[in-house]
Amino acid sequence: MKKYDIVIAGYTCLDLIPDFKKAESYTCISHLFKPGKLIEIDGLSFIPGGVVPNTGLAMKKFNKKIFLNGLVGDDLMGEIVKDWFEKHNISEGIKTTKKAGTAFSIVIAPPGIDRIFLESPGCNQFFDSDFINFHAISQSRMFHFGYPPLLKQFFLNSGSQLADVFSKIQSMGVVTCLDFSLPDPESESGKIIWPEVMQRILPFTDIFVPSLEEALKTMMPLKYAEIQSASEHGEMIYQIPIEVIREVGKLIIDSGVKIVLIKAGQRGAYLLAGDVSSINERTGINLLEESWSFRELWCEAYHADSLKIINTTGAGDTAVAAFLSAILDSYSAEFSLKYATIAGRNNLYCRNIYTDLRDWSEMTKEIESAPNEIIYL
Repeated sequence: MKKYDIVIAGYTCLDLIPDFKKAESYTCISHLFKPGKLIEIDGLSFIPGGVVPNTGLAMKKFNKKIFLNGLVGDDLMGEIVKDWFEKHNISEGIKTTKKAGTAFSIVIAPPGIDRIFLESPGCNQFFDSDFINFHAISQSRMFHFGYPPLLKQFFLNSGSQLADVFSKIQSMGVVTCLDFSLPDPESESGKIIWPEVMQRILPFTDIFVPSLEEALKTMMPLKYAEIQSASEHGEMIYQIPIEVIREVGKLIIDSGVKIVLIKAGQRGAYLLAGDVSSINERTGINLLEESWSFRELWCEAYHADSLKIINTTGAGDTAVAAFLSAILDSYSAEFSLKYATIAGRNNLYCRNIYTDLRDWSEMTKEIESAPNEIIYL
């Protein structure tokens, strides 16, 4: 029996979220931001963000035993983040550095428009394998890591340090899982040849859970650029054909990943699995191979009530939290996919994931009362 279900490591920040008036609704960001315009808001929320708090707090809400492994600066923002973790008794693995300030994200998420992030990676640029708590990992069933494009030490040298970390963790009998963020083309990570990095990392990755845009950008950058160029007047995610989604999924599986979940926002989510028998060889994981191996599924997004939506920040991380929780509890591929999509939808209604997010039993009732269609591809 392992002490932890999962260790979650990587990017940690403080999200600064302006609370736009709910009575307003916009269809284009240019309608909102114009030179000289004053925009009155209802306040400013300070909430821990990034993969470590987002996925971690959600999995704790889903009754999983978690260990969080992140880095903050020795500053006021760092104190806010640590106080939040301490309040929920999950601060043990959060370290502090004086090398740089705490990472922060200004989240522009007005009603009716997909969110925009102004991101300052801060001390995360110094987060490296020395901060990874391998002792805690050895006592865990699963290791989840994100987001390499915002963690400089893990994308340098074609991702060699991350490949080494994942290889070591697999050799410890622990399942590895990777999440991503979209590289900023103007940043150092935007100049990286990501297909080369992925070919180095993915052979040691059991489960990969990128968004659709992230999957395309890192695996098929030319196709990403082509579709992005043709999507100037609409959201890119709606312009990506299902054939391209299936193609990028196959590329990921052929690279060595056993299970890939591609999050597609309001379109839903796509799941593709190869042979999962090696995952079952790890301690504490028991997937029904008939349900998982060589499966290809699409789940439509659950309906979201626009009047209840607070913001979309962290929805992908919450979907991942539910997906990994279902895998840890040996659910079928179909139900794991349903839990992911409904948790992502429920996140839209939350200001605080830990207090506002619906728990596992509530999600189960929702799935039973409003079954979403699974499409078998």
